[in-house]
Formats: sequence, structure tokens, C-alpha cells
Amino acid sequence: MSGLPREPRRLYQDIADRLRILISDESFAPKGRLPAERDLAKQLGVSRPSVREALIALEIAGEVEIKVGSGVYAKPRNPDAIASNRAPRATEPASIGESPLDILRARSLIEGALIAEVAPKIRPKDLRAIRDAFVQMKDAIGQGVTPVDADRLFHVRIAEASGNAVLARLIGSLYDERHSPLWSEMRLRFEGGGTWVIALDEHAQILDALENHDALQAQAAMARHLKASHERLMTQLKG
Repeated sequence: MSGLPREPRRLYQDIADRLRILISDESFAPKGRLPAERDLAKQLGVSRPSVREALIALEIAGEVEIKVGSGVYAKPRNPDAIASNRAPRATEPASIGESPLDILRARSLIEGALIAEVAPKIRPKDLRAIRDAFVQMKDAIGQGVTPVDADRLFHVRIAEASGNAVLARLIGSLYDERHSPLWSEMRLRFEGGGTWVIALDEHAQILDALENHDALQAQAAMARHLKASHERLMTQLKG
């Protein structure tokens, strides 16, 4: 036996490989321009968000260029890859990170259940800690600073209120995927100051439900926030 077992490939990597093969056919992308995202999704039998992740992964790899308002264009192909008549392998998983879609789904499941358990019995000191993180978010936004650290703290402190250190570490770890190359590129495209103002209001609703010890409202508020985060991240690419 040699080495460690390979990690399973992500869906967006498989889609990226399939797109590489299609791009190698000149009739697929006339003048280098790929079909619209919705058409790619239909042709490949996958969701548009998954196609979106794959296209951004290909852009990070330097194989396509996404032009806002125009579309997605294939860059000149590697002559060696053409000569071998073989599409290159997708980037290794660790190099660009987990699927943002998968991370948000995981967070929604875990944090939704977690907050429903925490809300009815949350202690005053935990509420103060969560409220402090919310105030840090608000102050940062007011100063024009992206409040990533305070946002992370808000979610981690909710997990800490459960008294379960494993859950707190898990939530922090899932949040930290935001710094992966794939997620960072998507945030650059689809995240701005206005989105954080909206997100702050979503956090206020979560905090309000916790202060009322309302498990159902807390779970609903968390679900709305993470669903909205998903939708903001998945804003359609133009073209």
C-alpha cells in the first residue's frame, strides 16, 4: 500500500472535467464563448449553482474567463493537452476548497438544530456574548469594514451556548471555509456592503428570537439567514 487514500472528488470538479471535454470541441463554444449557464446545466443534467461553482473553479485554474455582462469564454487551450486528445484533470480538492453549496447545506442542518436546542435554556451570560458579537458586526459595517470576524464570532458563540465544545469547533471550522480560494472568488463576485447590511438584519432576528427563548422562531430565523446567504452567494452569472 502506498500513501493515504485519496479524498473523494467534489461535484464541481467532476462538472469542470466534463466542461473541459466539451470545450475541446470547437463547435461547443463558437468564438470561445460558452453556452449560457442555464443551457450548460440542462445539457449536463446538473443544477445551475453547481455549474456556477465549476465555472469559477475553471477560471481559478486559468482555463476560462468570466466577463460580467458578456458571458464565459474559453481561454486558448494548452497545445500539449490538445495533442494528447485528453482533458486535464481537475484541480485537487485541497487546492481550492469544499463546495460552498455543500458547506451552507451542512451549516443549515447543524446550526438549525443547534439553535433550537439552545434557545429555550440560553443563559444571560451567553446572550450577552452573542449580543456583543452582533454589536461588533454592526460597528464594523458602520465603519465600512467587512465584518467576517464578528460574523464568525456570532455563530460560534451560539454554538458555545450549547456547552458542547465539539460543536463550537465544528461551526468555526465550517465558517472558516469562507477563506478557501473557491469561496473567496465567489464572495468577490457576489458579496458587497449592501449584502452585509441585509445580513445584519437577519442576525438581529436571530438574536431577538434567542432573547425571547423562542426555539421555533430562532430555528426559522437561522434557516432564513443561511438560505438568504446561499442565494446571495449564488447570484446568477451574467450571460
